[in-house]
Amino acid sequence: MRTHYSIEITQGMDGKDVTLAGWVHELRDLGKLKFIVLRDREGFIQITAKKGDTDEKVLELVDSLSRESVIEVNGKVKGNDRAPGGIEISPSGIEVLSKADSPLPLDVTQKVDADMDTRLNNRFMDLRKPQVSAIFRLRSKIMRAGREFLTNENFIEITSPKIISSASEGGTDLFPISYFDREAFLAQSPQLYKQMMMATGFDRIFEITTYFRAEEHDTRRHLNEISAFDLEMAFIKDEEDVMNALEGLVLAMIREASLCEKELSILKKEVTVPESPVRRIGYDEALELLGKEGKEIPWGEDLDTASEKLLGEIMRRDGTELYFIKGYPLDMKPFYTMPRDEKYSRSFDLGYRGVEISSGGQRVHDYKLLSERLEFHKLSPDNFTFYLNAFRYGMPPHGGFGLGIDRLMMQLLGLPIREVVLFPRDRHRLTP
Repeated sequence: MRTHYSIEITQGMDGKDVTLAGWVHELRDLGKLKFIVLRDREGFIQITAKKGDTDEKVLELVDSLSRESVIEVNGKVKGNDRAPGGIEISPSGIEVLSKADSPLPLDVTQKVDADMDTRLNNRFMDLRKPQVSAIFRLRSKIMRAGREFLTNENFIEITSPKIISSASEGGTDLFPISYFDREAFLAQSPQLYKQMMMATGFDRIFEITTYFRAEEHDTRRHLNEISAFDLEMAFIKDEEDVMNALEGLVLAMIREASLCEKELSILKKEVTVPESPVRRIGYDEALELLGKEGKEIPWGEDLDTASEKLLGEIMRRDGTELYFIKGYPLDMKPFYTMPRDEKYSRSFDLGYRGVEISSGGQRVHDYKLLSERLEFHKLSPDNFTFYLNAFRYGMPPHGGFGLGIDRLMMQLLGLPIREVVLFPRDRHRLTP
């Protein structure tokens, strides 16, 4: 059985025999000297074959190699100040595990640029670029930090259905599917199920989930398949308890990103951790701030993309990158949103550098009021019987949020959303 030794080769290993495997990143032939730059997920190392020192069969094999072929190298570590990292491998044997065809669909060394469609069509190879793979290494680390934060805060991880019989939040932006002899839909969110969990005694739950939204967007920040942390918590006083949980989660994830020195160095990015407590402004105050900048939003309407961006600039001038907007008008929010009074709701959004990355609030937990809110939004309670039943037999006050992982990554690194999703799904792209 073949073993792949993914180890860090250091100068302290000078003279040691090692076995390495990876991809041929670059090849250089200087006559008596032949160089291979070998790449694996941890980085690069130089393999140096020299006439007179290296076996002739190894030299012949090096001549036959193609870029991006997968090879295994046996050799000795040698110090060399002129080599990358001050070390190189003198090969005693090389085996080709998989020969790559030529020409390549794109240049992994990035000496030749490729457009986004070419990159996504060949994502398996695009991800071989250190600058691209660094994005997803960092993403993995902040998701792990988020899960650890919530687990340490006594949240229980669940998994909700992704095939549903009716809209989670109303509206028509649903993907219909054929489910045996009837129609079903891909879930917009786990909203109804996570609320139902509040009636079970599992009073703090979360999941890392997928949303499916059939919205015909063509922007740098929208996709039709979305990854998110979704959370619900019971026995709350009001939406502030939920906002505090969201604040802790986001700061834990950004803090983890700020510690990813290797990935940030490759990406040439810096991440600063916002201060706590995160600033809170009301919906009316947000409209007032925008109005002073010449952007008028009629009361009762949501902030459009331009307004979100402008508000982010206003906040940044005050030294604020992360901020809550709370107290939205009740009529513009989903049926399950708790009223603060007849005019306002106990809802909030979380903005980060001019983009909404999360929304949430306190939910209605009273059966009668919930039924009334469904009817107000012209939704039939008969379509939500399974959901409403959970509110008839003891439902504590509760609230929650959805935090977009893709949008958080996008804002952390200042990249379009398609850059931070492995295989993005938008209105034009269904493969790979």
